[in-house]
Amino acid sequence: MSTSPTSTSFVPDLDGLCALGGQPMHGAVEKVFSSLDTHARGFIALSPFLCISSGDGEGNMDVSPRGDPPGFVQVLDGRTLLLPDRPGNRRYDTMKNLMTEASVAIIFFVPGFGETLRVNGTACVTNDATLLARCMVEGHTPTLGMLVTIREVFFHCPKALIRSRLWNPEARVDRASFASMGQIIKDQMQLQESARIIEANMNVSIAAQLYREPGAVG
Repeated sequence: MSTSPTSTSFVPDLDGLCALGGQPMHGAVEKVFSSLDTHARGFIALSPFLCISSGDGEGNMDVSPRGDPPGFVQVLDGRTLLLPDRPGNRRYDTMKNLMTEASVAIIFFVPGFGETLRVNGTACVTNDATLLARCMVEGHTPTLGMLVTIREVFFHCPKALIRSRLWNPEARVDRASFASMGQIIKDQMQLQESARIIEANMNVSIAAQLYREPGAVG
């Protein structure tokens, strides 16, 4: 029996979508604003984690997680945010996309909160040392960051996090029930080293490079 979708299983347009799923709720439309209010600013100040999506203008999309101490995203004014770029794998997925397509979408999380905050807008890469000095952590200032100009900002209801039980301690998955990252890297890259050694080396590297580039002094 084929499980491939047929031409009749696709929803062709917005009218068809609303006919099946219902019209947008009035409150869900009216809650969208073009700048940060006190509540949005406060949420960002509490948030230690976000996901940012971007695209390259040719339909190729990326979603990147970002995390730091709460309030790591700087609110420069009601419509401008500064996201620091910490040392990583140097893929530059998000910033590379911004070179050709400025649109971004961000979702902020606060541990224990069901609500999330969504921001849609445009962004560019900055190396402004004065601005980035605001993002210093443990004595380390990022070399690069992203300036986000807000087009839309709104709070998202907690239903997704309630359904997923994301913050419920009883829903936590035993890490031992899934392959270690060392094992995953060993298998995917067909390495000869043991998974235990790969994992140990990776953990040492992560700890040493959270806020400074490899080989940096101090």
